[in-house]
Amino acid sequence: MRSRLPAPDPLLRLQASITARDDRLLGWLYDHGVLTTDQIAAALFPSLDFAQRRLLRLSTLRAVDRFRPNRPDGGSYPYHYVLDQLGYDHVHAQRGLGPPRRDQARRRKQSLTARPDLPHLLGGNQIFIDLAAHARTRTGTVLDRWQPASAFHDPGVFYRHGGNPQMMVHGPTGLPRPDGAGVWTEHGRSVPFFLEYDTGSERLDILTAKIAKYERLYAMSTWAWPVLFHLPSARRETNLHRRLAAFPSEAVIATTTAELRTTLGVSPAEPVWHLAGSTIGRRRLVDLPYTDTHHDTQFPTPGPAGPNRRAP
Repeated sequence: MRSRLPAPDPLLRLQASITARDDRLLGWLYDHGVLTTDQIAAALFPSLDFAQRRLLRLSTLRAVDRFRPNRPDGGSYPYHYVLDQLGYDHVHAQRGLGPPRRDQARRRKQSLTARPDLPHLLGGNQIFIDLAAHARTRTGTVLDRWQPASAFHDPGVFYRHGGNPQMMVHGPTGLPRPDGAGVWTEHGRSVPFFLEYDTGSERLDILTAKIAKYERLYAMSTWAWPVLFHLPSARRETNLHRRLAAFPSEAVIATTTAELRTTLGVSPAEPVWHLAGSTIGRRRLVDLPYTDTHHDTQFPTPGPAGPNRRAP
């Protein structure tokens, strides 16, 4: 009798089916936790239908998993996608991280589905998704880098060679914990930035306290990246700028609002940024002042998203 051929290895089967676009998506889910169908479609695909078909295939291959949170007033939200276990295996293999825990996907999915600030996480991710979607349809533009909040959680992540050694011991209470960071490029000019995504639930003095931490970072180091505050409303933006006018900042602070962007139907790359202390009008992201040009490539690197490390 003929001996049976061994069953194909699921990871090899996945890797034989993967595309460069799939690789990018799996890396995003590894770093940033969760994305909705609409976010994935806008950033990576020519149509929602195309995205849904590919996501179904990746789900069948066990690269991704999905869930749908319930709405408080009934019904459910769109599908939210996370990595499945083979997705973790693939990303770890691609990044040379060694095999993940066998229950990695289950534990992280549980963490994300129970996370009370899930809307904040998705909102912060949306800013980068909008930039990626903008770049997908416009030549000469690219979201060169997208760093998660988890890249900035450990003490010492902001230390650069030759900087103040005190930065090695300042924890999250002494230095900023941005909601993300990125590098945006247009036609050869690149601007790195920190993002603070505000839902309006915190008092304004909490926002000014965050700015004070960026001031401390600037004073102790050569970091001088613009800090972008994405606010919910024009009223909140006006109130924040009034506070900033009373306490001038050395940090480069720029703000925009969800109201403005929704009204104009524009991406964060376009002229929606109000630079603190400026009367020139709103600027494009790539036109924000930036003097830290010797450190474009010095980014904190997030560690593996393990079970004892909070998912972004």
